[in-house]
Amino acid sequence: MSSQIFRSASRAARSIVNASKSARFFSEGRAVAAAAAVSGRSIASNFGRAGSDNAFKTWISGALALPAAAYMFLDQEVHAAEFEHTFIAIKPDGVQRGLIAEIISRFERKGFKLVAIKVVIPSKEFAQKHYHDLKERPFFNGLCDFLSSGPVVAMVWEGEGLIKYGRKLISATDPQKSEPGTIRGDLAVVVGRNIIHGSDGPETAKDEINLWFKPEELVSYTSNAEKWVYGVN
Repeated sequence: MSSQIFRSASRAARSIVNASKSARFFSEGRAVAAAAAVSGRSIASNFGRAGSDNAFKTWISGALALPAAAYMFLDQEVHAAEFEHTFIAIKPDGVQRGLIAEIISRFERKGFKLVAIKVVIPSKEFAQKHYHDLKERPFFNGLCDFLSSGPVVAMVWEGEGLIKYGRKLISATDPQKSEPGTIRGDLAVVVGRNIIHGSDGPETAKDEINLWFKPEELVSYTSNAEKWVYGVN
């Protein structure tokens, strides 16, 4: 009977989560209460059929576990919906200067999760695709020559509010205008050698990830640190 109760709780929690996606039903208290109401009839029915002290104890334990189960499923879905992916590339100057670990550690210390990484030497044609939005600028050719001049560390990162914060962490295109404490503010001097690229918006991130990575190259996993980064007290 205990397994039946927990299966009922799980089904109820999932139904609430599915409903929340369309109705924006993200209030934790209401979600838990609704999940309990959905499963209450099933649990009570099982208890009525059993008619014993053991059944009553099992019913109580199941009822107490239900809000936790509902909250667990809801919390996971809400965070999954809020997570963003962004594309980050350490340019040839950053690679040659041995800054790979330094740059990765800054994203990791913030709490973001690395879900794809590879080292490539892009062709000039590939660099032109990457910088396609700058093709009318006078520095376009030199920019593509530089990106294709050596190894690039291409990465996809995942996290809540990642795209906006990632840009803050990288800072201004011109390192002279970048704040101390940022990657370019601390590690770069001139615009032509600003060591890192980061997507500047959701659509750009999507396009750049699709350009640099195949879908199967992105890894989906739960980090042990996530409960300490996103946990709700």
